[in-house]
Amino acid sequence: MAERLPVAVLGANGRMGSEAVQAVSSAEDMELVAALGRGDSLERLVDSGARYVVDLTVPDATEANVRFAVEHGLHAVVGTTGWSEERLRSLRELLAAHPGTGVLIAPNFALGSVLASAFAAKAARYFESVEIVELHHPDKVDAPSGTAVRTAQLIAAARSDAGLGPSPDATTKELDGARGADVDGVRVHAVRLRGLVAHQEVLLGGPGEQLTLRHDSFDRASFMPGVLVGLREVARHPGLTVGLDGYLDLGL
Repeated sequence: MAERLPVAVLGANGRMGSEAVQAVSSAEDMELVAALGRGDSLERLVDSGARYVVDLTVPDATEANVRFAVEHGLHAVVGTTGWSEERLRSLRELLAAHPGTGVLIAPNFALGSVLASAFAAKAARYFESVEIVELHHPDKVDAPSGTAVRTAQLIAAARSDAGLGPSPDATTKELDGARGADVDGVRVHAVRLRGLVAHQEVLLGGPGEQLTLRHDSFDRASFMPGVLVGLREVARHPGLTVGLDGYLDLGL
């Protein structure tokens, strides 16, 4: 039997973390060796023999957690938001000093969501207009969601490569925020509503037609197959990968 991957979960007491604990424990090719909550020492990662870390904590803690993992030669799969360009640049510099270590930072682990974002980027070059609506539960602390930001960035890059300008918009008078956030020229609108989990629509419009790409996560269990894919692939991708699509053969 092949050796099982020794995995530690950070943020194990949270909603996502508890799902990850269950998913890793149930995977035949993995062994859960540590489950850390708030206040637990990161030294437990070393003592447990972990070689893989899943970080599902909070934005204020994630950078220190991942730096600790990299400095100790542990591969990291990260679902926590809060990674600015400056933080990513600093992490890349750290990884350059640890060339055998891999880190995946994924705004979304739901495979359907990753595919929907990739499809949207592919389609966006064929439509004059594009906007994003993301809908989440009201306990979410960031807006727009990391998934929406990532989707907007992919769309903007695809439209730039195709030589397209911004979506047409004749608005000259508006209440603050009425047109949503501007992410690389793509408008993103955030909804926070009790009863929701994680949902996103990409609206693409052209003369006489509209294409809507929507993904819905009704339960946090939907994120776990992607977490397991990340753990199985991260050692094969040294350095930093942003987005689970970097590990998938999408053929786009």
